[in-house]
Amino acid sequence: MANDAAFRSSMVWLAAIVLLIGLYTQSFKKMLGTYLFGILAIAGVLLPDWEFFDRDVSHWCSPLYVDDMASLSAHKSTPTRFRFYPVRLVVYSAVYGFALYKWCIFISN
Repeated sequence: MANDAAFRSSMVWLAAIVLLIGLYTQSFKKMLGTYLFGILAIAGVLLPDWEFFDRDVSHWCSPLYVDDMASLSAHKSTPTRFRFYPVRLVVYSAVYGFALYKWCIFISN
């Protein structure tokens, strides 16, 4: 993982949220559900190979070779922290929105 500080801070926030959910609901199952949801959410954002996914969506099914990675990094004139890709945003919003909805329903019962 390229950014260990982001991973550590995410894990600390997750532990705090799990603790708060445990105190609020007094349910181990809901704490475990919150923990699993948080781990999957963190893994979905921090673990993917973004060099692979920073290509056009139509190229995601083809492999990325070392020569391609070198040419991609050579074309980047200014490093950007966030690139806006509408398809990626729609997919992430749909998946995480549905997961957050199901988690809220699980916690409120």
